[in-house]
Amino acid sequence: MPTLAYYYIWFNPTSWSRAKIDYPLLGRYSSDDATIMERHIRWAKAAGIRGFLVSWKSTPVLDARLATLRGVAAAEGFKLGIVYQGLDFHRHPLPVDTVQHDLAQLAERYGDDPVFRIFDRPLVVWSGTWQFSTDEIIQATAGVRSRLLVLASAKNVKDYERVHGAVDGDAYYWSSVDPRTNTRYRDKLVAMSAAVHARGGLWIAPAAPGFDARLIGGKEVVDRRDGQTLREEMAAAAASSPDAIGVISWNEFSENTYIEPSTGLGDTALRLWPSLRDAGRTSASA
Repeated sequence: MPTLAYYYIWFNPTSWSRAKIDYPLLGRYSSDDATIMERHIRWAKAAGIRGFLVSWKSTPVLDARLATLRGVAAAEGFKLGIVYQGLDFHRHPLPVDTVQHDLAQLAERYGDDPVFRIFDRPLVVWSGTWQFSTDEIIQATAGVRSRLLVLASAKNVKDYERVHGAVDGDAYYWSSVDPRTNTRYRDKLVAMSAAVHARGGLWIAPAAPGFDARLIGGKEVVDRRDGQTLREEMAAAAASSPDAIGVISWNEFSENTYIEPSTGLGDTALRLWPSLRDAGRTSASA
């Protein structure tokens, strides 16, 4: 069962002046920098993380950054998947023709690339499927499913069951849950896993170290509790019998879910990883 981390390539030096309370140990970097990518991958590999799930939409800047990251990952023997951002800045769905074109572009560029073979085909998580009709999802995915594994991002069993025939599984991005107060959290992951697996799909379960998005308009705060939140969320994810765990996140510094070493927290999260892997194996076999 691979552990993957959600990874963002949208950073410019000016990004760090907005809505941040902590900063990377590597400095206020640009996501164009291959040396930063290399350090990230080496840190992740040393911790036992097998790959990054890379946030992407088709723009010249992000296309170039993804190509650079792909080259670094190939040199380091590291895996990549794609999180396709199907919603615009205002959280409205992109035109379905745009999504169809972008998925076809991914299939053409990376469909045969071993860097993207976490599973038997390159993995693409379509973020925002809940904003698209079932017919739109069928239209966008029909031409690429022989070359890509396209996962929905449904947040509950009902929504997954609505779209399951047009996708190859589900990856739930649940960054703001508090395992101390949500008594149904673990049961929900188990139920979603059962629904996905009953239909032959892949299930990527979420786990986060904490959450605080108040500087970008959020209200929820989940304290890291010196790593205890991450321990509990990794154990809950593993208990749902996932095909992979999606750690939220490597470097989402606006929502404060990052595990990348930082000036404020150091490498605390990465130093936890050996014990987290052991806890995950225990939970999965229980």
